[in-house]
Amino acid sequence: MRLKRQWLRWVWQVRATLTLKMTLFYGALFVGVTMLTLYGTRKVIETYAENVIRREMNVGSALFDRISVMQQRQLGQAADVLASDFGFREAVGTGDAPTIMSALQSLEGRFQLDHAMFVAVDGTVIGDLNDLSRPEQDQLYDALDSGRRQGVVRWGTDSHIAAAAPVKSPMLVGWVVFARNMGPADLEALAKLSSLDLHPQLVPLAHVPSNTLPSGNSTPALHEIERDGQHMLIQARAVETLAEQAPEVLMLEYSMTRAMAGYAPILWALFGFGAFGAMLAIAGAWVASRRLTRPIVALAAAARRVSAGEHAQVQVETRDEIGRLAQSFNRMVDAVEQREAKIAHMAFHDALTGLPNRTLLREQVALGLQRTDGGPIALFCIDIDNFKSINETLGHPVGDTLLRQVAERLGATCPGGFLARLAGDEFAVKLRGGTQTPDQIGRALVGAMAQPFQVDGHRIIVSASIGIALSPQDGADATSLLKNAELALHRAKSEGKGSHRFFESGMDAQAQARRALETDLHDALRNGELALHFQPLFGLSQNRVTAFEALLRWHHPTRGMVSPIDFIPLAEETGLIIPIGEWVLHEACRIAATWPDHIRVAANISPIQFRSPNLAAVVLQALARSGIDPNRLELEITESLFIDNVETTLASLHSLRALGVRVALDDFGTGYSSLSYLRSFPFDKLKIDRSFIVDLLEHKGATAIIRAITTLADALGIETTAEGVETSDQLEILQAEGCGQIQGYFFSRPIPAQEVAALLTKLDGERQAA
Repeated sequence: MRLKRQWLRWVWQVRATLTLKMTLFYGALFVGVTMLTLYGTRKVIETYAENVIRREMNVGSALFDRISVMQQRQLGQAADVLASDFGFREAVGTGDAPTIMSALQSLEGRFQLDHAMFVAVDGTVIGDLNDLSRPEQDQLYDALDSGRRQGVVRWGTDSHIAAAAPVKSPMLVGWVVFARNMGPADLEALAKLSSLDLHPQLVPLAHVPSNTLPSGNSTPALHEIERDGQHMLIQARAVETLAEQAPEVLMLEYSMTRAMAGYAPILWALFGFGAFGAMLAIAGAWVASRRLTRPIVALAAAARRVSAGEHAQVQVETRDEIGRLAQSFNRMVDAVEQREAKIAHMAFHDALTGLPNRTLLREQVALGLQRTDGGPIALFCIDIDNFKSINETLGHPVGDTLLRQVAERLGATCPGGFLARLAGDEFAVKLRGGTQTPDQIGRALVGAMAQPFQVDGHRIIVSASIGIALSPQDGADATSLLKNAELALHRAKSEGKGSHRFFESGMDAQAQARRALETDLHDALRNGELALHFQPLFGLSQNRVTAFEALLRWHHPTRGMVSPIDFIPLAEETGLIIPIGEWVLHEACRIAATWPDHIRVAANISPIQFRSPNLAAVVLQALARSGIDPNRLELEITESLFIDNVETTLASLHSLRALGVRVALDDFGTGYSSLSYLRSFPFDKLKIDRSFIVDLLEHKGATAIIRAITTLADALGIETTAEGVETSDQLEILQAEGCGQIQGYFFSRPIPAQEVAALLTKLDGERQAA
């Protein structure tokens, strides 16, 4: 009961909080929109008023220009009439000042001029000189002398529009200048021609603030200033002047404050409507929020139950947005539950086959180990042999289909077991009890996997390796049992594949020892624990050492000398053979550079290293750093390279041959299709496997094989080397059968690099003594 009261209190608190928040939110939103509208309206009005003022100022400027041009044209035409009058020119030519003065005064009255004067070429001014000071007369003469003929000019305190005409008799003797005043009264008359009183003024440039003038020839801009509490808009533009050194500016201004005063009633009315609307909006938001919060509270309560892991649905009562939201919520709850179920299934199942994965298998094994009834658990780890080659040759879609068929066949073979896919091509089966023994089940699984599969028109034959671990002797917990089953699987794969193996206690120790050896091998190259020993190759026809084979040795600080049989396969499996092989090539070439030029060095190339795309570059670097001739480096490969991809192998061999190095085929006679690739690639040397040499004295067939190999090699122009020669009898047979080089303990064991010089000296001494 108390929980119910708390729940109801929480619901009412949520509802009250939502109502208040929604009311405040919508009220504030309406007020904000209203204020934004008022502000935007004011800005629009200001922009409109400013544009109107700008347009009227442009009209006023254009009117001034037009009136100025018209008056300048009238004054210029009048001056031209007087300047071309014969009597006036004669009076000017004779210097008859009274006549000149009379003519000027006559035209001054007729054209209603404020100034009429004649300026002689010597600077003498005759006529109405009112308001003209001596400097202004000189300024007028300089302007006329420089070729100016019309424009605005300031004499005294007034501005004038003036025009001049040259008087020639026949040479230039002076200028007739007519001027008309452009004072405040004239400018006010001009202002009346515009719809706004712009108070036009002509002022000297020096009296105008620099920030109000337009730059260059740009359009005059409006500038804002504050004057006597009025916000003023000012436009200033330069006008054409008669005297260039006395520029004049036309100033137009208008009060923005006065312009906005006419719109004040509109703004106040908008403000009043906005305040009234805000009150209505707050009241309406309160009522609407009370109605809206009821289903929202229900949704919140349902969401709270869903978050607690319960199933909750909201009853849909309306068809509006809230109703659609409730429907969407219900659909979301269903979709989330379905998705969570799917995610849970994906977390414990394999997407390709639909089988349980490793995690679910471990849980099932752990649950089975906790049970005391039903007998011990047998765990089978199953791996498809050479599955990678199927993916590479037939494609991943075929490989995926094959894995699904494998899962179906495994399930049919073990119908009572718990089948899981661990990873890639690895599966597992957990069995408990039954009429068959684990050995019989293992054999049945191997046999079932050996039956052909039909996949997309391909007939695929595979084999499976199986590791078996039994509880409780092979593991008392799921992790140990699964680990030991996988160790047994690795043993089955290493012993030939296509079989099953039970876990043995020694497997775990071997696996741990292998991991420890792998860790030490990672550090061996960096710590300088690897070294090269060299075994000589004796040329029978030259009767001397012709080459040394570089053999890798590992001297561990605690293990002592580690056999290559132990660490070379490990390096190939882990990929460490790549950096180790690179170091061997560089070190072998570096040491060979200290030997006589006729002695070569041979280095074994691992199949993993041979498939590396950087092999040619590594060989080239080793040759360049050591400085030895490429012909002195001999790379030994095995026949196993030709099993997987003959074309790729031959292409790599040709790229190495292009570097100038020699290529030898090691362990010849132990692989497959030897004759076909001997024809495809001209090897420099065949190294006869030691298994034939051991049988020389016991089986006559071995001698025939040696004779066949040497005869074939001679016919192809290939050298031959016999490995593993340990007795003089073997040497005699090999020499009789035409073998070119001998390698083995009969001459020398592999020796450190620092002992090579002594061995060469010893062998040369014996040869000279013989």
